[in-house]
Amino acid sequence: MAQKLNREAIAQHATLHETIPGTREPHVVARTFEMPRGIYVTVVGCYLAFLAITGTAFANPGLILPMAIFAFFIIAGFALPTVWTKLAPNAPAKAKSWARFQRDGIRTLTGHNTAGAATVQVLILPVLLVAWGLAVVTIAALVR
Repeated sequence: MAQKLNREAIAQHATLHETIPGTREPHVVARTFEMPRGIYVTVVGCYLAFLAITGTAFANPGLILPMAIFAFFIIAGFALPTVWTKLAPNAPAKAKSWARFQRDGIRTLTGHNTAGAATVQVLILPVLLVAWGLAVVTIAALVR
């Protein structure tokens, strides 16, 4: 059966806390990729260089729109995460400087990597893509 309780009866049996039990500090999101900006600029530059190499070698009016779309997606694909990292300007985590990156390396899921190893892992695909574009253009020029 329901019973009406007054404040005094509740206060006799209640446990009062200064703060809400079980609360903790708010979670701080680390919006950084822990890599220096120069590496990101190099990656974007390699992708755009591939487009420039193949676009100029196989110049055709029909390629203008696809190349512009590819360039837009490459720029947007790297600009959006860059904007995302700057959404919380008061965040304690900032992108590593080149000197700090060289000194500390980077922590990954599989363990610690030195700066050289991390740079090779990040840049191997874009550099190979540029080399592949140069090889394709060279082969096409020799075949003609």
